[in-house]
Amino acid sequence: MEVKDLHVSFDTYGGEVKAIRGVNFDLYKGEALAIVGESGCGKSVTAQSVMRLLASPPVRYKQGSIIFEGQDILKKTEKQMQAIRGNDIGMIFQDPMTSLNPTLRIGNQIAEGLRKHKKLSRHQAQKAAIEMLELVAVAQPDKRVNQYPHEFSGGMRQRVMIALALACNPKLLIADEPTTALDVTIQAQILDLLKDMQKKLGTSIILITHDLGVVSKMCDRVVVMYAGQIVESGVIDDIYYAPKHPYTKGLLNSVPRIDMDREKSLTPIVGTPPDLFNPPAGCPFYARCKDAMKVCQQHQPVMEDMGNNHCAACWLYHPLAQAAGK
Repeated sequence: MEVKDLHVSFDTYGGEVKAIRGVNFDLYKGEALAIVGESGCGKSVTAQSVMRLLASPPVRYKQGSIIFEGQDILKKTEKQMQAIRGNDIGMIFQDPMTSLNPTLRIGNQIAEGLRKHKKLSRHQAQKAAIEMLELVAVAQPDKRVNQYPHEFSGGMRQRVMIALALACNPKLLIADEPTTALDVTIQAQILDLLKDMQKKLGTSIILITHDLGVVSKMCDRVVVMYAGQIVESGVIDDIYYAPKHPYTKGLLNSVPRIDMDREKSLTPIVGTPPDLFNPPAGCPFYARCKDAMKVCQQHQPVMEDMGNNHCAACWLYHPLAQAAGK
């Protein structure tokens, strides 16, 4: 999949919220890509744009394209998108309790997509639902398939969501903060399960999260977002051990580490993100950056190539800044 120069806005009574502003990234077959950043940076809007789940209006896809297997998602009709959602692209949402229908049995919810996309009979779909629950390690799947969401724990509901998303063997799975509401032990189980499913089914994964620990366990590449833009991207090792953008460095410095000195406190990123009703003309991180220069306030930085497909949008790495010894 290729996302090219994507611009997404929300039309509100207060004006236009420029939620996504020129996002570009690629996803390769069988790869796990993380999109990270603080709340409000545009991670979930990007993911939901890929699925075309955002109601229009108020959403406007102003510019750009989302090329999935050679076809532009943004040019598809709603009927065409219904054939893609759940079939070619699956999604795990943040809160399984609100994503699952409380009035339907678990088996029926998993079977619905199988009957629609794979044209299975009711009996075949029910059998396949039991197999999916067994695949995601739900105990007694033949019994649990007839239960309702409220009869499952939070971790079990998330397993059901994974089963539902993977039921039709999609080529792409989008996991939007799948472990946010879970405790640490269950988080680890869910991540191991996703990794195992990826190996078994060969599914590509986009993981949306603000937890950098989750990313290190799951993903091959990382895209760092801030204020609706990508500020840095690269493979895991480059992002974790050789971060370039000041925002990426700030994120890493604010994460607790097991080898950290007990006397040393975490270093937060001071300030708040910019107002996307009226985004800044220059670098969106300018007001919070200790390395900011005058050019940062006036002009948008371009992506600079650091080698090995590691890129950062920062004036510090522009050839002229390097020549000046900044």
